[in-house]
Amino acid sequence: MQENKKTTAPNPSVAAEGEQSQVKTDNEIVAGLWEESNAFDEEPAESSDSMLEEMERMSDPAYLPTVSMNELYERVYEGRPPIIDGLLYAGTYLFVGAPKVGKSFLMAQLAYHVSTGQPFWGYPVRQGTVLYLALEDDYRRLQERMFRMFGVESTPNLHFAIDAKQIGTGLYDQLRKFVKEHANTKLVIIDTLQKVREAGSEKYSYASDYEIVGQLKRFAQGLGLCLLLVHHTRKQQADDAFDMISGTNGLLGAADGAFMLQKEKRTEGKATLEIAGRDQPEQKLYLLKDHQRLTWELERAEAELWKAPPDPILEMVVRLMADRSEWNGSPTELVESLEVEMKPNALTRHLNVKASELKTEHKILYDNKPRHRGRRISLTKMAVEG
Repeated sequence: MQENKKTTAPNPSVAAEGEQSQVKTDNEIVAGLWEESNAFDEEPAESSDSMLEEMERMSDPAYLPTVSMNELYERVYEGRPPIIDGLLYAGTYLFVGAPKVGKSFLMAQLAYHVSTGQPFWGYPVRQGTVLYLALEDDYRRLQERMFRMFGVESTPNLHFAIDAKQIGTGLYDQLRKFVKEHANTKLVIIDTLQKVREAGSEKYSYASDYEIVGQLKRFAQGLGLCLLLVHHTRKQQADDAFDMISGTNGLLGAADGAFMLQKEKRTEGKATLEIAGRDQPEQKLYLLKDHQRLTWELERAEAELWKAPPDPILEMVVRLMADRSEWNGSPTELVESLEVEMKPNALTRHLNVKASELKTEHKILYDNKPRHRGRRISLTKMAVEG
């Protein structure tokens, strides 16, 4: 059966020091195959044959786990909403600028807004706990900085540390423990990347740069948070601002995106913030420094943020759930309830892809599970706090 091959591309898990295992153990894979085969077939004997055949394939040293396009659409992948709409997403990002250009002040501002949930330059923020590793500061300087920027309006959701272990000597364990103790952690700022790199030669290769950010990226993915790495630019100028990142292109190549803060003159109160990434459109923001509060304010954006058009299918689901807290039924019954001209399998594939948006934007949980007599869909309206 085609469906019985769904576990041939196992989901990675996070191991010690942030590394991910790329494949599951044989026992995990066999257990998954048995569970899914029993879910689809009422005759265990047929499932057992398929399972044994799959085990033989996986025992081949040349076995390559793959997922077909059909299987890809049949799955629901957990998505993560933006931390700041249009600006910052879960993943690993570089925040780059020349020394003393104002990076740490902008990091403190960003950390405060995420930890309080207040809009950042007018962009909506999803509130969460923030850990700021201010590894080039001390607590007295942080106290004065935060007081000048935000007065006495403090928050228990913003945590600072001025010392941390390095990658390879315990940093991942420290971060993992913090996140375990603060389950709503959304953002970790490491200021600076150089402070947590392993001690060694000052000259790094493309491979070593790519590997170090790759490790951090796998770690952030495993915990579902945003890791923001503060880093410096090199002195040489370049036509592309991101070519000025100190080190090799391996840093940017492995990261999910980068922010570049630049001034034409160090004494100016103006700066530009260029943004490039996989999850957001490239853009350029023009900033003004509030010299009294030491905060950066948005003067203008070079282009309006792109917004996805409304999804008619999701709007139909929202209307269906308007006067109920739960809906259960088959894909065919859902087509009938929505009164939409779609084949049941096309509808479920659409909702599989849009499940995260349905949850984040419309507070409706979507579940699509196989049963002995076919698939069963459930829609559940989430409780809204406050």
